Order: sequence, then structure tokens, then C-alpha cells
Amino acid sequence: MVPGEARSEVTGKVASQLRKGVLEYCVLALLRDGPRYGVEILDELAAVSVMTTSQGTIYPLLSRLRRDGLVDTELRESATGPARRYYTLTAPGRTALAAFAESWPRFRDGVDHFLTAPHGGSS
Repeated sequence: MVPGEARSEVTGKVASQLRKGVLEYCVLALLRDGPRYGVEILDELAAVSVMTTSQGTIYPLLSRLRRDGLVDTELRESATGPARRYYTLTAPGRTALAAFAESWPRFRDGVDHFLTAPHGGSS
């Protein structure tokens, strides 16, 4: 493997792990302003390249969010094809999103501390 390819592979793995950690909260945030269907959510996530994901990831996540009571669903007829399942944020979903939004700056700042500040220790 060429060094640039190795770095690209590692970078991809890092982005994937970070995305896994925040994806559900990004989905909840997308639902904050109103119902959306799955492909709409995928398109919105893809608008930010590091958040691009697949149907194989998003639909199981949406199912889990539904089982956990964070989103609710409604089947709506579509003028352009089959009925679509729309996802709506529930009150517990809003609470979970608010908790994440409150925690995120401290978490981000904590990580930034380790990435940017010089630290003691042996070299």
C-alpha cells in the first residue's frame, strides 16, 4: 500500500467512527423542523460530505429510533410513486436532541484540548 493510500484509508475509518457516534443526533436535528422521509434524510446528510451514509445504515437507525420512542412514523401517499414513511420527532426525541446539543460543545472542546494543547510526558 502506498503511504497516501494508507493515510486515506485511516482517514476514512476515523470519519466512519465519528459519523457513527453522531449520526442519530444529526437525524434527530433534521427532524426538528418537521417530518421527513428516508431518502430526504439521506439527501440532507449527503449535503455535508462527512455525513454521507447509505440506506443500509439509515433505515436500521430510523427503526431503532422508532423503537426507542425518539421518532414516530406515518405512511403518506405520494403523487410520484408508492406511499412514503415519514419520520417525526417525538417529545423524548426533542429531549434527547437537547441533551446532545448541551453536551456537544463540552465534548468537542475536550477533544480539541487533546488535539491542540501541548501535553507533558516522556518523549
